[in-house]
Amino acid sequence: MPVMGLTKQYLRYVASAVFGVIGSQKANIAYVTLRGGEKGRYVAWLHVNKCHLGRRKGEKVLILQGQKHEVTFLCASPDGIHLAVGYEDGAVRIFSLLNGESNVSFNGHKTAVSAMHYDSLGARLVTGSRDTDVIVWDIINECGLYRLRGHKDVITEALFLKDKNILVTSSKDSFVKWWDLDTQHCFKTMVGHRSEVWGMVLLNQENRLLTGSADSELRAWDIDYLQERILSCKKAGSILREARDRVVSLTADAKARVIACHGNDLVLEIFTVLSEEEVQKKMTKKTKKAKKKATKAQGEAAEEEPAEEPLVERTLKDEILRLTNIKASAKIRWVDCLSCVGGELKVALLLQNNTVETYSLKTSDKTPTANKTSRLTLADTAPTSDNLAVLSASGDTVKVWNRSTLQVIRTMACEYALCSLFVPGDRQIILGTKSGKLQIFELASGSLLETVDAHSGALWSLCLAPDQRGIVTGSADKKVKFWEFELIKDEGSGSGQKRLTLNHTRTLQLEEDILCVKFSPDNRLLAVSLLDCTVKVFYTDTLKFFLSLYGHKLPVLCLDISHRHVPPVSPKTHLFFTAGKDKKIKQWDADKFQLVQTLEGHHREVWCLTISPNGDHIVSASHDKSLRLWERTREPIILEEEREMAREAEFEEDMAKGDAPVVPGETEGEAAPAGKKTVETVKAAERIMEALEIYREESRKMEEHKYACQNAANKIPPPKPNPILVAFGNVSPSQYVLDVIKKVRSSELEVSLLVLPFPYVPELLRLFNSYIHQGLEVELVCRCLFFLLKIHFGQISSNQMMLSVIDELRTNTVTKVREIRDVMGFNSAALQFLQREIESKEDVMFFADATGQLEEKKRKRRRRERAILTIA
Repeated sequence: MPVMGLTKQYLRYVASAVFGVIGSQKANIAYVTLRGGEKGRYVAWLHVNKCHLGRRKGEKVLILQGQKHEVTFLCASPDGIHLAVGYEDGAVRIFSLLNGESNVSFNGHKTAVSAMHYDSLGARLVTGSRDTDVIVWDIINECGLYRLRGHKDVITEALFLKDKNILVTSSKDSFVKWWDLDTQHCFKTMVGHRSEVWGMVLLNQENRLLTGSADSELRAWDIDYLQERILSCKKAGSILREARDRVVSLTADAKARVIACHGNDLVLEIFTVLSEEEVQKKMTKKTKKAKKKATKAQGEAAEEEPAEEPLVERTLKDEILRLTNIKASAKIRWVDCLSCVGGELKVALLLQNNTVETYSLKTSDKTPTANKTSRLTLADTAPTSDNLAVLSASGDTVKVWNRSTLQVIRTMACEYALCSLFVPGDRQIILGTKSGKLQIFELASGSLLETVDAHSGALWSLCLAPDQRGIVTGSADKKVKFWEFELIKDEGSGSGQKRLTLNHTRTLQLEEDILCVKFSPDNRLLAVSLLDCTVKVFYTDTLKFFLSLYGHKLPVLCLDISHRHVPPVSPKTHLFFTAGKDKKIKQWDADKFQLVQTLEGHHREVWCLTISPNGDHIVSASHDKSLRLWERTREPIILEEEREMAREAEFEEDMAKGDAPVVPGETEGEAAPAGKKTVETVKAAERIMEALEIYREESRKMEEHKYACQNAANKIPPPKPNPILVAFGNVSPSQYVLDVIKKVRSSELEVSLLVLPFPYVPELLRLFNSYIHQGLEVELVCRCLFFLLKIHFGQISSNQMMLSVIDELRTNTVTKVREIRDVMGFNSAALQFLQREIESKEDVMFFADATGQLEEKKRKRRRRERAILTIA
């Protein structure tokens, strides 16, 4: 009998942690109220695919775990209980700030969410996207209401009006649109901007609109509401900003008394909006001053003839005043502000250098000064003793991280770094810079030991020699240089200590720029990647040419050399990892030339990665400014299953990307359904169809059994139920269909019914009639019923067999809904009665307590008086 050989086993790598990034550079920041705490104490910002909440003291208190897609926008609900988070793929998730969980998600946009806002009650959420659509969502029913189309570019802001059912949206197409939400159409378009509208706020009890565009002006528009859906917009003037570039973010506090805006620089400009009473006082003073000036100018002639009342024109500068400017420590990405009691204004800034800063100032002061209250960045900590460290270098700093705690051990200023490595012993590090220098740092003190002028061009690659006695460098000056480690006396210390230095020993001159150099593990060969798309191999000892490897269409940016083939018991392998601009990391088997696994998580190009000596960890660095730690698990990978899962995922994505479902009878217009076809909606529709098939099959078997019993002399046992019904607790087939519908997410219900083929609809309507008659989930059933009647009205109304079912549904629905309405009215009246009873009892108790406290005070006062008399 032949013996099967052992299958080569691969172990799975999984994402372990993300570090090195504070806030996402594509998202915003907002103040939130956490667990009923004080306002202005907590700030929420977005971190790659998570949402972080931190205190003013600069410490993180809650992390809301997201999906694999990057977060792009967040918005806190008015009650402070929920946080809406938008993602790169267009999804929106609602998180609870009480427990950090998300039970509600919406899928309607095709691309990244770019704007979000709640209405004043927190019952509706409006989202705008890069796909130019605006969608209004029902938070209470967890479903989409409608999609509004009309803009031709990215949506930049969307605002509900408090007292009117109107929505205002702005876009990069330079238009501001006003939407009537009762009829879902745009009734006014403002065309007064010549370039993109990047932000807007409503002021003066929503009678004024302030917009920020691509220039230095903040334009103000007076809104006159003539009728419910008729209004006029007239330009009231402009406020000149100090910055000359475009507005990046424009925001106001809750009462619209303070405005904050900034461009692509370090300065935040803050303005205050005066109340009508304050404006009138200012105009009175201005008029008196003008009158006094006119009287003085007329001189003695004014005594003979009465002076005319000077005409003082009211301008926008009299209503909106510049309060102060705040200069941040780096360019500002986003701002949010919050007015607190006592005239205190709190400002939170998300900066482009991976930092969050908060400021506080008194708006009542004549010259308000902003004080920095906290700063959250990558904090330095004491070095650990386990020496499990990760080195990362960028354009201005080099950081050493503790792999276990993911904290920064050392941060050192450096030149523009292109490559780096640890010196054997892990006490020093060496950097290769863009200017061609080698910088040697000591980790214990965090100091720069020496800067060596190694090359005349960019130093692209460093490689440690296998014997660990030196390094080799490759540069754009077409030279490969060999260096040896040496210990020399440190003249600067004065104590005779020795420090590390590099001694140049040999140089290999080539004809092209050098991009990467690598020793073979046995130190016999040196591989050099050149700009001419080849890899040349030299003997290390004599530097003689050995091989030229060609085949790449573009220059090779990185390479590695494996060990020779060794017995299976050796821990060495022929597995290697690659990273690319496709945002993915892939593991390959060099023996079988096949892909083992793909690691997804980064949201931008992955520029470099490194593997720990034992192979248990991988660290990757990406253009999204994050470092990701990947950990090897004990879970084996079966390649056939992986490929099958990849094919299924690709098939599901293609299925979801198919033609969007169209509602019969509806033409392409400004309003459209909010949801979109996704993998989840398709699967939900399939589950409903499977449940209906089971119902049909069970009904057929019961009819056959009933007919057989009528014609048989002996009693025939009933047929065995479907195993699925048994697994769900021997539920009836009709109850199973209802359970399947109940499990469909509320936000996906309409789209799931929309992709349901019509042959299943008649059976579903008969079941709905039965559910309503029994009083089962009347609200849910009515929602499904009305939607199906809307989209299949023509086919249902033309089917004579369905008329009797529809008539029964009409009668039963009206009757049952009236019963539920009466019960709700009775319960509401009872709750109001109980509330009044409790309040009246509390009032009695309150006055009783107050009377008792007063009597106690009188008794204490009489005791003190008696004591004084006794002493006297």
